[in-house]
Amino acid sequence: MGSSLRFHPYHQLQGRPNVIVDGSPTEGTRLCLSHWPRIPVPAGYEADLSAQMVFRYLDHLDLHGDAAWVSNNHFDQDGLVSVFALVFPEAALANRERLTDLAAAGDFGTYRFRESARASMAIAAFTDPERSPLPALPADPAAATAALYEALLGRVVELVAHPDRYASLWRDEDACLTESERCLGTLARIEEFPEVDLALVTVPDAEPGTPTAGGHRFASSRMAGLHPMALHNATNRLVMAVLQGRRYTVTCRYESWVQFRSRPIRPRVDLAPLARELDGLEAGGAAWVADPPGNLTAGLRLAGEAESSLPAERFRALLLAHLRSAAPAWDPYATGA
Repeated sequence: MGSSLRFHPYHQLQGRPNVIVDGSPTEGTRLCLSHWPRIPVPAGYEADLSAQMVFRYLDHLDLHGDAAWVSNNHFDQDGLVSVFALVFPEAALANRERLTDLAAAGDFGTYRFRESARASMAIAAFTDPERSPLPALPADPAAATAALYEALLGRVVELVAHPDRYASLWRDEDACLTESERCLGTLARIEEFPEVDLALVTVPDAEPGTPTAGGHRFASSRMAGLHPMALHNATNRLVMAVLQGRRYTVTCRYESWVQFRSRPIRPRVDLAPLARELDGLEAGGAAWVADPPGNLTAGLRLAGEAESSLPAERFRALLLAHLRSAAPAWDPYATGA
């Protein structure tokens, strides 16, 4: 199989006929294969991940017309796999299973193959100025995005097939993942509430061996505490509440932001009214912060290092009541809205 598509930086397309993957169409876009919210998807190519959409398209390659370029407006694992598959389709198809798992590790914080999880960790390290093996990335975000694609497109197969070659980039985070999985299997307790798509994770406070370093999300974000891959692999629920001592956090997973296809998704609700209710009940001056429901991983958390004055059972009851009564506040499937 051949491909006439080559990578071109998004900010330099200037109307050239193009295919956009995992992001937003721009001037000159002939085809957009993206699971992002409210972007129309060609019939038959719907999938959870943009990379899965691209792999389906490799069987046809008949919708992009005169486009010669493929690009994306941001850099992450799903975007990297998607671009790679259109530039190097034979290599992509030969490694399809692990590349799809790499895309899921970056976007959804889940994995089937540990090699894919480690490749995702290494890719995240490439974006970190303090750990990246690359020379200093440009200060301009668009130029930095282009530089990352250009540097990593040639390494994709090596990353999933031989992650040991990049062990210095993932070793510490991988250890936290191992310890987090152990903690969830022995010390922590997970309760599921399917009717509101909630998983409540109770973690022992200050228990020796409880991990705190967390891990990467996407390509350039981090989540403290238990490693997100350990949490996300432990439950399919898309609202995650972690209760540790008097520190409580709620996160709406990324799967509920995109046009997820493999199963029905309960729509997100706005957590701001719950934050206001909690503020009114706090006795010690702790303040709650809620993200807008349209944030990638919208959440609810205490500001700064504060601890809640509310017992865990009280917080749990208030959270469940809000999730049960609040109206839907996010619809990624409303294309064109």
